[in-house]
Amino acid sequence: MPTADFLRLMFVAYLITVAVETAVLLVALSRRHSVRARLFAGAWLTACTYPVVWLVLPPLLEERWLYLLVAETFAPVAECALFWFAFVRGRAPNRRATVRDMLAVVVANLASFGVGELLHALELL
Repeated sequence: MPTADFLRLMFVAYLITVAVETAVLLVALSRRHSVRARLFAGAWLTACTYPVVWLVLPPLLEERWLYLLVAETFAPVAECALFWFAFVRGRAPNRRATVRDMLAVVVANLASFGVGELLHALELL
């Protein structure tokens, strides 16, 4: 059972992750998505993958490098799939926009990972 301190840290890190990823998605997603959809995607995609990254994977992967490899592969792949199902599937085919959207999701995840690693290195998280 996670401690209160762990849950507080998880919540703060979630807010930081959402802020970083939403900022990237606002700028980088294709124009076929409204600002409202971009904002929703920024919070929703993270909400879907965050519990796995924070609660499921750490007990399974004790070595930090392996945890980071699995978690930071899982999150963008899962978020791309979720984004496609929620925001792309059923639209008129537009390969360029879809590639842009998937790259935006990956870049958003890389950006939040980078910010997280910086905060971890500075011992702020």
